[in-house]
Amino acid sequence: MRHQKAGRKLNRTASHRKAMFANMAASLITHEQIVTTLPKAKEIRPIVEKLVTLGKRGDLHARRQAISQIKDVDAVKKLFDAIATRYATRNGGYLRIMKAGFRLGDNAAMAVIEFVERDVDAKGAADKARVAAEAEAEAA
Repeated sequence: MRHQKAGRKLNRTASHRKAMFANMAASLITHEQIVTTLPKAKEIRPIVEKLVTLGKRGDLHARRQAISQIKDVDAVKKLFDAIATRYATRNGGYLRIMKAGFRLGDNAAMAVIEFVERDVDAKGAADKARVAAEAEAEAA
């Protein structure tokens, strides 16, 4: 019996699950919107909401806790500088999950998870900056 066992296993080992959620959280913070399967979206939501609460705290210990969880210093910088200030007056409920139909290959339920008052220009901005930096380095 699985009584009082919270969280989905998602057919992964614990270490794989932990790494996957860290990568998904960093991507969600960077792009402010990602498309994933519905169970993964439901599992990542409390993780990212707790990270936003850490960002709102804003002290060094909270920053180190966030870095230890998502392993991406640039994402943590954005979390503490931009996202935490955006939600300074909001008491929770920073993310929304919208169902997005079913994936063609395996008919898995898909979902879009995004920040409630997200910056629309953030999606793809990091990729554009990376491509521009690569082109500049190649030209030099």
